[in-house]
Amino acid sequence: MYIWRMKKPKPTKSPEPASSAFELKEAAVAYEVQSAPMIRTQIYLDKSEYDFVQAEAKRRNEPMAAVIRNFIDEKMELPADAWTNNPMLEPTPHDPAFVGHEDSGINHDHYLYGLPKQTIKVKGKWVDAPPLPDDYHENRASRDAYDRKVRKLDESR
Repeated sequence: MYIWRMKKPKPTKSPEPASSAFELKEAAVAYEVQSAPMIRTQIYLDKSEYDFVQAEAKRRNEPMAAVIRNFIDEKMELPADAWTNNPMLEPTPHDPAFVGHEDSGINHDHYLYGLPKQTIKVKGKWVDAPPLPDDYHENRASRDAYDRKVRKLDESR
């Protein structure tokens, strides 16, 4: 029968910690995680960024990781008035002089990007535009002939 024996580990002498165990425990408890488990990550900071975060950590009496997390949390927060004071949510001002295209809702790609119209108005009804010729994008003459044909048929202009 084979018996595996390990040597008894030699005691190692480690240097005395700069802080007492009580201080380390208090520092660990000072910043409690209030959300889901964290994911350990590593970041690279240049000297000025490192000095800034270190000074801020010293000023706040918190670990550097806590300071960086607080910076990220501040950036992730929505302002209190995000939904009440947002110009993008204001009603569109009424401009009686504005005259849009009748088909801008269905042919918006034509008006925004210059693509061929998808739908045209013929005899008062909206119908699909004629199919594009195979060489529409490569042959300028073919494109011009198609565009003239569509302009002649289209009553929405």
